Amino acid sequence: MKEGHSSADGAPNTVHRLRALVVELHLLAAEFARINNLHPTDLRALICLLDAERCGRAATPTWLREQLHLNSASVTALIDRLDKSGYVKRVRDEKDRRRVRIDVTPAAVELGWTFFGPVITHATAATEKYGSRDRRAIDTFLEDMLGAVDAAKASRAPDTTRR
Repeated sequence: MKEGHSSADGAPNTVHRLRALVVELHLLAAEFARINNLHPTDLRALICLLDAERCGRAATPTWLREQLHLNSASVTALIDRLDKSGYVKRVRDEKDRRRVRIDVTPAAVELGWTFFGPVITHATAATEKYGSRDRRAIDTFLEDMLGAVDAAKASRAPDTTRR
């Protein structure tokens, strides 16, 4: 057990452990961004785009803007940087030629797997020790935690600053 963690059962302990996991994942992502000369926002964009590809979702600049809560000009500059780095390419939608998709390149997929593959492999192995009922409970818990964050954000005063 890590120093500073109590073995006492309870919601505060669970929330603190979840926070510790989030901090560790954030530090890992920051290390990846530093090693690969990526701005943190560019890394978040790549993660969104890789997740979209994995789910079979077409990613557009508008969709990415909504995911990252950025303005259109910032998203255009971000896509330009990722395109110049060889991590994404703009592709015209075959059904609607006015629409542009943002596709991740094999180089981006390889880069992500090279760094995060071991984490994903170990995390997958860790979850396999749980039965399907426990995994459903974990999934429900994680969805509830995302909902709690959304509720906390919604209860704050509106942000009047522009991005």
